[in-house]
Amino acid sequence: MQLSKRLEPLSFNVFADMDKAKTRAKVAGQNLIDLSLGSSDLPASPHALEAIAQSLQDFSTHGYSLFSSTQAFRQAAAQWYNNKFSISVDPETEVLALIGSQEGTAHLPLAVLNPGDFALLQDPGYPSHSGGVYLAGGQVYPMPLLAENKFLPVLGDIPKSVLAQAKMMVLSYPHNPTTAIAPLSFLQETVAFCQKHNLVLVHDAPYVDFIFDTFSEAPKAENWELGVGSRDNVSGDLTIEDGVLNQKQDKQPLAPSIFQADPEKTVSIEFFTMSKSYSMGGFRVGYAIGNPQLIQALRQVKACIDFNQYRGILNGAIAALTGPQEVIRETVDIFCQRRDIFVGALDNIGWPVPIPSATMYVWAKLPELYAQNSVGFCVDLVESTGVAVAPGAGFGKAGEGYVRFALVHKPEILSTAVKKISLFLQG
Repeated sequence: MQLSKRLEPLSFNVFADMDKAKTRAKVAGQNLIDLSLGSSDLPASPHALEAIAQSLQDFSTHGYSLFSSTQAFRQAAAQWYNNKFSISVDPETEVLALIGSQEGTAHLPLAVLNPGDFALLQDPGYPSHSGGVYLAGGQVYPMPLLAENKFLPVLGDIPKSVLAQAKMMVLSYPHNPTTAIAPLSFLQETVAFCQKHNLVLVHDAPYVDFIFDTFSEAPKAENWELGVGSRDNVSGDLTIEDGVLNQKQDKQPLAPSIFQADPEKTVSIEFFTMSKSYSMGGFRVGYAIGNPQLIQALRQVKACIDFNQYRGILNGAIAALTGPQEVIRETVDIFCQRRDIFVGALDNIGWPVPIPSATMYVWAKLPELYAQNSVGFCVDLVESTGVAVAPGAGFGKAGEGYVRFALVHKPEILSTAVKKISLFLQG
């Protein structure tokens, strides 16, 4: 049987290899502690679940959910955005409901790229970003994210020959997997760059609320990379030299939105999800906000592929977006506590890592023995100890030499995982 050539770039998948290694570990009797997936272990809010439960008894919600059926959700998403960033959004022309934000980021290249066009992607970056480009017949130009550049791409390094064929750039901050935050000044620079070169600017923002500390526009590079500073593991207070990090906040800080840099929505589209802030990953609810032409183009692609999810789930998402928002602060505080415990435990076993200011991850340079073999480290670790982590190579060439830990377990389980890692490294 001959299959499409567009599948060839997708054949290399280190996460499929990791799934096989996890299966072997379980068959061998290991108790799996899975830190490889960013799937929150926290429950969705009771008021969101209640809205879904009530919808089940409403037979009018049981049919197909077309675009018009998502109006209330789009209005809630537009209001949610305006409340956060004080930027108005038209729910009819600038918002689109999605079956998870990954649906949107993977399908948008079908609406933007012609075969052979370049997409400028972060390296390392989220795998579905490149997958969507390859399925659209596009080419990927990887923009390296390096610690010495605070994990921001250097736009001036992109070759002119690539820019001549490029149609889109994809960013995602706070960043998975590096945990970096992009300052508004960088987003403004990027918007101007995309306007100049006629590029669509895609910003994937699932961790917009997952900010633990204050963020300086110009932190010292050495502090950002090495996490120089002090941490009180009892109180959770955290400081970094020059005031880069300071955990205690009266108000939940936010990462910048792309529309603070592009308020007229000239070239940009931004993707949001209910998976992280509202712990609704399995419900598969996301949404795009952006330039009306881009929203309409993505809507056309979506209309050929799927209807929307069950309207009762959208009702639950509406309840989450419009109901009490204290759950976000509580969720972020839980992951902040986990961050401090996990980073402190790694430091205690002789594996110092930067203190992440955002996301639910820890991005760690590998010990010297595995410096350029992140897949080998992860396979050996899970088969020997049952602790599963994500290899940096799975996020791109520039991710090699790193691993990503997802803080998706209670502190006692995270501490157990570090103890197992310590025994593995001593072994």
